[in-house]
Amino acid sequence: MTAKPPILFINSTYPPVLDDLVKIFTVYNYRDAADKKALLAEAAPHARAVFTNGSAWVPAVLDALPKLEMIACTSTGYDEFDIAAVKKRGIRMSHSTGLTSTDVSDLGMALMLATARRIPWADRYVRSGDWLAKGRAPMTRRVTGKKLGIVGLGSIGRKVAKKASGFDMEISYHGPRRKDDVPYRYYPDLLEMARDVDFLLLACIGGPTTAGIVNAAVLKALGPDGILINVARGTCVDEPAMLAALKDGTIGGAGLDCYINEPTDPRPFADIENVALTPHFSSGTPDTRRAIGEHAIKNLLAHFAGQPLLTPIPEIPN
Repeated sequence: MTAKPPILFINSTYPPVLDDLVKIFTVYNYRDAADKKALLAEAAPHARAVFTNGSAWVPAVLDALPKLEMIACTSTGYDEFDIAAVKKRGIRMSHSTGLTSTDVSDLGMALMLATARRIPWADRYVRSGDWLAKGRAPMTRRVTGKKLGIVGLGSIGRKVAKKASGFDMEISYHGPRRKDDVPYRYYPDLLEMARDVDFLLLACIGGPTTAGIVNAAVLKALGPDGILINVARGTCVDEPAMLAALKDGTIGGAGLDCYINEPTDPRPFADIENVALTPHFSSGTPDTRRAIGEHAIKNLLAHFAGQPLLTPIPEIPN
């Protein structure tokens, strides 16, 4: 009988995936180990791959595994990984690109509607008795027919655009380069796009190339009727500038699934009514979490079979 390839299991956002892994691989379970240091020492002479959805273990775990050949990452984004260190070691790495786009784009649209129509506020208005005591609520903003600017027209941005077209929205986008296969207007200048749209939705990658791209100037350009939606990364937004813009009316509102520090401190948002907040769970459905777990397993199997990875990260040769 062929020995099961040895892997280190760090964590997963879909708990049942561990049961699938142990059927195929010899699994060293770092997540549930009471003594993680001892578990690493046990795994070190054997583990050839890592299964993970995050990078909190780098670089300590990376340095502890001399036989590491491959990292199977279940998230789409990998900006928190030290890619230079992974590449230097000659370690292959896969991610789950494209598999989260359905759920993330769904939440992007939900946040757009929730923020424009002030649904979190309205829910509190009914529950608190204010509707009964104070009467009719103030008017909110329409989504249908408005202008949407998407930052990052990858798999998520494209699905947002498709869904937004069902609301008859006028769609434009900003990114490092023009996409020749879409009919939407391209803005090479984010500031210019922010001036021209009603909603600015972030669906771009994280990391240094997008850090703080939505700054005070962009927020001012978006304006007092404009709404910011972020389903990308918290690092893409200058959060103090955004909080100030929400409080002083520089922008009309924000729908946020991502924050600069997570879990985020709720106190800065306590007195801000024109926001809809979710706990970075845009891909958090069993459908997607199961799919990305299964996909990561397929990448592991491809590696151990000596085949190209299904979805290697672009920065590391396959």
